[in-house]
Amino acid sequence: MVSFAREHGLIVELSGEDASRADLEYLKTLYQTGIDAGAERLCFCDTVGVLVPERTEELFTELSRLKSPISIHCHNDFGLAAANTITALRAGASEAHVTVNGLGERAGNAPLEEVVIILETLYSHRTGIKCDELYPLSRLVSRLTNMPVSHNKAVVGGNAFTHEAGIHVHGLLADSSTYEPITPEMVGRKRHIVLGKHTGKASVTLALQELGLETTETQLEEIMNRVKELGDLGKRVSDADLQSIAETVLGIYQEAKVKMEDFTVVSGNRVMPTASLKLQVSGNEIVEAATGLGPVDAAINALRKAIAGIADIRLEEYHVDAITGGTDALVEVLVKLSKDDRVITARGARADIITASVEAVLEGVNRLIQAENGG
Repeated sequence: MVSFAREHGLIVELSGEDASRADLEYLKTLYQTGIDAGAERLCFCDTVGVLVPERTEELFTELSRLKSPISIHCHNDFGLAAANTITALRAGASEAHVTVNGLGERAGNAPLEEVVIILETLYSHRTGIKCDELYPLSRLVSRLTNMPVSHNKAVVGGNAFTHEAGIHVHGLLADSSTYEPITPEMVGRKRHIVLGKHTGKASVTLALQELGLETTETQLEEIMNRVKELGDLGKRVSDADLQSIAETVLGIYQEAKVKMEDFTVVSGNRVMPTASLKLQVSGNEIVEAATGLGPVDAAINALRKAIAGIADIRLEEYHVDAITGGTDALVEVLVKLSKDDRVITARGARADIITASVEAVLEGVNRLIQAENGG
């Protein structure tokens, strides 16, 4: 088969399926036969993710002596795909198979972003990859594949550069390397300070600075106390929550640029979910309608269409929790919205999930527009 492919002008990479559980001498014989037949590349597949770094080093020290470039293809069944990939490269592999966000069968494959950053930062090896495009690429692939990225995933997870505890934020303000091994900008991200019951004065001060707000010591204490009260209730304190609290304490009034007049949603087992709404945008009335995969999707699509002419705002994340039990449960919707390079979180809480969702998105939209206008 190798000879046939070569005769037809193809580049041949000979892969050893499940090579990590094969007899090494048999594998070397198989690879050498392939090389003799014209194979230009070899591939070692850890198909079920059972390699450990020590064994990987032994194998690739031996296999790299074959007169053909060899690549490593790792699965992450035991969480060792990135470690084994790095070890193989250092032991002689000339190529690595990786996927964005570690996508792949079962537990996935070696994540591109982790392998690249490990090589670039821990081994000082220049990969030629544009590292500041790693996070935007991760978000794009997540959105197109409809595969969410775990919040605690290395490099591209939502919490990778997120800090709440006061002592951590205080350390970051003095020296970011205290609690971050790399800068968020390196991978195209920004640092995010989360406010909650563990929040300290440094956290609130930094968050207020990002909003362009200055306070006295007394005002800062009051804002921090109100933030902690929300955190003690188990609530997420969104960016919009903080801005609202700060404006109340500072006596600032910000009139919403986008106001909801009314909206209607129709849905059913034989009806395409459809939403229609009427907005007041800077005093102008806008009426819009849209369909969606469900009533919430339809409502948010209609809202996005209505404001498309004034702001290109993207919904990055949508999360819903039931605060109380039962079919009449109060639900909390948390959204993450972005415009250009600014990201903001906003929250809505209602017994009606559709209204809560619209409320959260509308709050975030207004905050982003205000930030853009410098108000």
